[in-house]
Amino acid sequence: MGGHRRAEKSPAPRRIPRPALIAGLALLVVLGLGAGAVVAFPELAARVGLSAQPSAETGPTPPTLLIRPLARDAPAPTATGLSGKLDGLSGAAQLGTLTGVVLDPATGATLWSRAPARALVPGSTGKVLTAAAALLALDPAARMTTRVVAGTGDGEVVLVGGGDPTLSSLPADQDSVYPGAAKLDALAGQVRAAHPGRIRTVTVDVGRYRGAGMAPGWLAEDVASGYITPIEAAILDGGRGKPAELDTPRTATPGLDAGRALARRLGADPAGVALGDAPATPAAPRAPARAVTAAAPGQVLGEVGSPPIVDLVQTALRISDNVLAETLAREVALARGGEPTFAGGARAVLATLTEAGFDVDGATIADGSGLSTDDRVPARLLGEVMAAAAAPGSTTAAPSPSSSPASMGSLPDSPPDSTADRTARLRPLLGGLPVAGGDGTLGARFAEGASEPGRGYVRAKTGTLTGVSSLVGL
Repeated sequence: MGGHRRAEKSPAPRRIPRPALIAGLALLVVLGLGAGAVVAFPELAARVGLSAQPSAETGPTPPTLLIRPLARDAPAPTATGLSGKLDGLSGAAQLGTLTGVVLDPATGATLWSRAPARALVPGSTGKVLTAAAALLALDPAARMTTRVVAGTGDGEVVLVGGGDPTLSSLPADQDSVYPGAAKLDALAGQVRAAHPGRIRTVTVDVGRYRGAGMAPGWLAEDVASGYITPIEAAILDGGRGKPAELDTPRTATPGLDAGRALARRLGADPAGVALGDAPATPAAPRAPARAVTAAAPGQVLGEVGSPPIVDLVQTALRISDNVLAETLAREVALARGGEPTFAGGARAVLATLTEAGFDVDGATIADGSGLSTDDRVPARLLGEVMAAAAAPGSTTAAPSPSSSPASMGSLPDSPPDSTADRTARLRPLLGGLPVAGGDGTLGARFAEGASEPGRGYVRAKTGTLTGVSSLVGL
């Protein structure tokens, strides 16, 4: 898959050779909820199928999904049963160093484990920790806001990055890899309507985030390979050269590229785009969409909001988006009053989980995406987080996203005041998990052979680096 080390890519509908040695985390959480949905192991011979072929006389017949929840009285996994199945498999030499844990969220019981406290490189399952911290520390309905304000120079406007890496350069009728992304065209339209004269210069303010754009343990070639772009507060399409494709080369200068794209839309010279600071916003700015005779420095000329945080969390998990995960970690840091850097985000994520009652002993993280080879996480911690999200109890939905962007940075009654409250906040994690044989990074897996019975049942976050393979889900 290129290079001496490889990060996770979204699966294509083809078979890809895998390394024989797998070193990482293996974790499955057993779930017993409501009508009796449970984890499917290979011995459960369920299948996903379609209805009969359409006839020429009646035309196409809508497919009928045959997957069904298990009955309330279906046999539940036991510690004895799981040990009988997993002990021999987990000890196979081909797996190299393997750790794992199987938990029952309904009872808190550990049904199976193998060195669960040993910390290993998690790969992209590390995103589960960042996603959990974001749901615990941020308003799920809040949106990251990108603004354009009037500059101090003649005909100058300033693009103020608000951390939203999903802002898209595509036209309104085209979708990027990020569902519901705001469009740069819409922002440019507001600015043209509000600015009183010719726009000559675009400056880009990326000061919301600080520090290096590349984390310890990242490789420079990961940018051209399509896994990451330097983390800045202003990024278009996650830095992708082809916004509608997941794995495409990314830019090494995301902030400047965003400014140049805006400049072209405003009739300014893209070559003159530079990084700089925005003037302070006036105490009573004019409405962005109303034309004015003069724009005071700092006056808001236009603004657009990202999808709500809860949607961003689920997207980051489903497509394993490194850039989006990193911005969420920085937003957690800002909400806690910390430094919006890689180190600050890592501290904030672990501190948020600790305050929510999770045991982070042994976990050391250098980034929020799991791309860093410096990350170490025990399977026990990943299991605890997933079990909390899957536990019986309150399933109160997150607040509905508002129609206008909400400000970022406030903590929602943190830490949770009860186990049920923690579960309610973390429940959206389940909606972001890729589905085996269905979507996300599991879309092309569990297709045949011994793993096929898991299609449609296994929902899990994957993690892949060279020599590392991990899975956490239910």
